[in-house]
Amino acid sequence: VFALIVFACLVGEGYTNLPSSHQLFCIFNHNEDACRYGIGIGVLAFLACIFFFMVDIYFPQISNTTDRKYLVLADLCFSGLWTFLWFVGFCFLTNQWAWTQANDVHIGADSARAAITFSFFSIFSWVSEVAVEP
Repeated sequence: VFALIVFACLVGEGYTNLPSSHQLFCIFNHNEDACRYGIGIGVLAFLACIFFFMVDIYFPQISNTTDRKYLVLADLCFSGLWTFLWFVGFCFLTNQWAWTQANDVHIGADSARAAITFSFFSIFSWVSEVAVEP
């Protein structure tokens, strides 16, 4: 859910333009990489959650213990990696937001703050995923 919120905030109001121009730019200090990173990890995290949810549903029907072990290890490693990527994303978005000029942000400041906040919450949700693994 947090990944969807980050993705939606950045796609919805993460890009804006000046009244004198039609050129869109990222609200985070005009750094396109900040918006792309947040959107990318948000989409990939959502897709991975769907995949691992389907694996969890199918998991009791897997009789081979080796396959079960590899699925659990894949989930654990992916959760650890994504915890790190959300931490990097939070730091990156926060840093770029701190350097953003106030006169460049007319609309979208709340969405930018929401993206930062929910990327922070995502760190803990992915850490809890790692901590709960069997």
